Amino acid sequence: MMIRAGVLDVAFDRFGDPSGRSVVLLHGFPYDPRGYDDVARLLAESGYDVVVPYLRGFGPTQFVDTDTMRSGEQAAIGHDLRELIIALELNEPIVAGYDWGGRAACVVAAMWPELISGLVSVSGYLIQDIAAAVSTPVLPHLEKRYWYQYYLHSERAGPGSRPTARSSHRHCGRIGRRPGGTATPNSRLRHPRSTTPTSLTCPCIPTGTATESSRGDAAYAATQELLTRQPRITVPTVVIDPTEDTVASLYGRPDHAAHFTDLIDVGQIDCGHNPPQELPGQFADAVVTLGEAVRDRDSN
Repeated sequence: MMIRAGVLDVAFDRFGDPSGRSVVLLHGFPYDPRGYDDVARLLAESGYDVVVPYLRGFGPTQFVDTDTMRSGEQAAIGHDLRELIIALELNEPIVAGYDWGGRAACVVAAMWPELISGLVSVSGYLIQDIAAAVSTPVLPHLEKRYWYQYYLHSERAGPGSRPTARSSHRHCGRIGRRPGGTATPNSRLRHPRSTTPTSLTCPCIPTGTATESSRGDAAYAATQELLTRQPRITVPTVVIDPTEDTVASLYGRPDHAAHFTDLIDVGQIDCGHNPPQELPGQFADAVVTLGEAVRDRDSN
């Protein structure tokens, strides 16, 4: 299916009961919606209305105007999700995601909480103060996890991105998987409806040269400025912490509580960077847990 939503024509799959509570499942980089196939089936069987979109730069999703800046900044993907919820006329859906998709979900939860009923976020709070992140290094053992960001946002990646795109994306998928895991890390590479995101790279900052990256898309400048202040998220939230993620750090409940004012649950699960594909049952359970909590509150 396809729908016009803001600056995008968004391709999406939809499963389950259209009259059920809606949930939007948001994939990360370098993955795609196929990683949610089992989660979507489980939630549909539980009576949910499940929407799984291709994010900007992925699969059949296209920019309406060819002149639109191909930005991967957090404000842009947050606006994309906001426009999708409005275009589909979803009634306060749960939004759930990891990596890039988790960041989009966190942005909507922080900026437009009235649009959603709750949030499921892998690794917790994913809104960034980009300037601080760029200028302030973390500990070396953590810094090395983000090698691909330095590569993808440098001039070096430009000439190498096209001929090595498939192997680069596959490698990024592998490093996010828990050691010894058997899940296919990059479903895009095995599904005919998906394509590599050559117009976008990493979710953290806009793509292009260093000068272009620091500028971003002027259309989202006001939102980006507000996100830099890292607003707290007030909607009911379930956090999933993967214990074997080789990309994101593992945090505890006290760290999450500093960013979320309404934590329903914080659960650690034994998987890597892509919980929906590695442990779909547990990811679906997290959504159901949140849905039940929201339902109970609505009935009181």
